[in-house]
Amino acid sequence: MGGKKISAKKNNKKQNPQCALCSIKNRACEVKDGSGPAFCPTLDNKDTKKFVKNEYKKPDIREFAREASIQEAECYSNRNIKPYVLHPVKPRVQEICEFANKMSYKKLGIAFCSGLRNEALVLTKIFKHQGFEVVSVVCKVGCMPKEDLGLKEEEKIMIGEFESMCNPIMQAAVLNQEKTDFNIIVGLCVGHDSLFFKYSEALTTVLIAKDRVLGHNPAGAIYTTESYYARLIKTDLF
Repeated sequence: MGGKKISAKKNNKKQNPQCALCSIKNRACEVKDGSGPAFCPTLDNKDTKKFVKNEYKKPDIREFAREASIQEAECYSNRNIKPYVLHPVKPRVQEICEFANKMSYKKLGIAFCSGLRNEALVLTKIFKHQGFEVVSVVCKVGCMPKEDLGLKEEEKIMIGEFESMCNPIMQAAVLNQEKTDFNIIVGLCVGHDSLFFKYSEALTTVLIAKDRVLGHNPAGAIYTTESYYARLIKTDLF
């Protein structure tokens, strides 16, 4: 699994999908015989849905998706009690351990930012304690200068000094060589994480998303758009 990404052929649609704007209560994506607006991709993608159903018939994809859905359900308690009230009980790091065990993965790869070295160390200890073999690769691996990317001196962080570039392609290549079963991203920068996803042969999940200001909790800016981060929706950023 992993590596090449397959896309269904695009249908000619009247409107682009805008699920985030949907205000319908009984949505077609969640309820049988539900309804949706004109831009609803559930109601307006019969060919794509057929393609996707065939993808899920592939044994490795089906098993991965099945275990992921089971893991999702197990993150809530009191599922048999009605009326049901959401009661989450597992942090994401525990989810990753349990899911990897469900998939019979033995070797986990950690691709981490140099600024989160301590978090990567603790995570390594957790994974090893749970019985996994662990391989970790820092973002600065390879010690390649940012000038190799064509950066000018004024575009670097440390102007006038040598600066090793973040190297997600090499992080992925090293983990590919190690033949990891499953990879975990810890704090890679925006864009660098994208390149890692592109070049990683093993499927990958994210434990920590980089946010230098909000203690790696990027949702914090979204939750405060009516107060501290109102500028995100009230002013032009560029």
